[in-house]
Amino acid sequence: MRLGEYVEYDATGLASLVSAREVTPVELTRLAREAHDEVNPRINAVIEFYEDAESVAGADGGLFDGVPFLRKDLGATEAGRLQERGSRLFKGYRSYTDSYFFRRARDAGLRTLGRTTTPEFGISGMSESILNGVTGNPWNLERTAGGSSAGSAAAVAARITPIASGGDGGGSIRTPAAWCGLVGLNPSRGRISGGPDRQDAGFGFVRQFVLCRTVRDMSAALDAFSGPFFGDPFVIVQPNRPYVEQLSQPTGTLRVGVARTKWGAVEIEPEVLQAVESTASLLEEMGHIVTDIEPPYESVEYSRILLGLSDLSASWLETAARAMGRTINADTLEPVNLKLYEHGRNLPLSHAADVHEAIRRMRFRVGEAIHAFDLLLTPTMPSVAVPHGGIYCATHPTISADEYMDADAALFQYVGVFNVTGQPSASLPLAQSADGLPIGLQIVGRFGDEATLVRIARDLEQARPWDDRRPKVRAGNS
Repeated sequence: MRLGEYVEYDATGLASLVSAREVTPVELTRLAREAHDEVNPRINAVIEFYEDAESVAGADGGLFDGVPFLRKDLGATEAGRLQERGSRLFKGYRSYTDSYFFRRARDAGLRTLGRTTTPEFGISGMSESILNGVTGNPWNLERTAGGSSAGSAAAVAARITPIASGGDGGGSIRTPAAWCGLVGLNPSRGRISGGPDRQDAGFGFVRQFVLCRTVRDMSAALDAFSGPFFGDPFVIVQPNRPYVEQLSQPTGTLRVGVARTKWGAVEIEPEVLQAVESTASLLEEMGHIVTDIEPPYESVEYSRILLGLSDLSASWLETAARAMGRTINADTLEPVNLKLYEHGRNLPLSHAADVHEAIRRMRFRVGEAIHAFDLLLTPTMPSVAVPHGGIYCATHPTISADEYMDADAALFQYVGVFNVTGQPSASLPLAQSADGLPIGLQIVGRFGDEATLVRIARDLEQARPWDDRRPKVRAGNS
């Protein structure tokens, strides 16, 4: 197989070639390295391609037999490997924990070949950090790839690997998926175990999953990574059939709520709204019942929750700094994270109860507002990918903690709310702007009902296929 052929396959397609013995896992690893060497100097998505990549273990015969995979440098860990979390505070840190997520990855046949960039601690939805620099969007290098699964998204879009890991605590899979033209699912709370040491991380907001290019890869990844492990705080309803089998099941008639108005202070760009309108019309043509929905929450509610959660991490940072033998200051933390640390370090213990109550109220309010619908359709982001820098970056030198969280809540108005509720939500690359930038639309299901999302995503992919679109920077294009 040549590089020009490799980049045309999704993960499921490559696995089928390995199963048919038309290509070997080592050959795919070498092709991934070739793709990396060709495009990574331009996009800066992969910060480490493992020297021992060709000997990385993976089970034979799994759903993703022999498929090259990359790891976001935050969240799920591989024992013995570096995980620096995009921060100078953790530079050189190696994890001693093998996460359940990567055990499942190996069981599925994935070969994890390296680490991808993330903004410091995943706090920003942009693709830059002081430690690792700027990750460019393969569609336009002057634009952000999104965050915090920035490098994974850019690497998949540029065809280094067909699939990579991500984590989503406030839109961190769906945002880069929308801005890089990918499929990005944030599963239901509890669907993917965070064990053995990060069960229900971040008050249940954070879930691990993948970024990929096709719905069938998303479905297979659900089968590969889903399921509880010892110590998980609760076990949600399990599917009655494998998710890949949902691809052949009828969708039925759904009650769809459509968001045509802004849910935060940032206006919806006209081309994004047009994509929503067009997709809503398509769903009606498919026989679904489509109704407009009003914003189900106030932006200030989410902003206060974000700030409250950040406040609660101050003691964790102090513990981490001691373990690393470093001091928390401007040499170890970026400006915004340093301000957030200072904001939260002296708050009373009662603050945690206040944050819990704010989350409970928002969950109830949103749940009450949308309970009549089987599915929601929203923009993923109100705009196409924005230029690098600006107020949304944790490297911003002067913005205050409150101002930063208000700006964050305004821009990520459609995604973070479903980290609060725990519902499954996926960004699909259903449109493009006039200048060729991807536009992602978000579909949101009922809690625990990824099956319906798989079926409707399949329908939309078939009606408006996207995998033939090509970013400007991609492997095999020279």
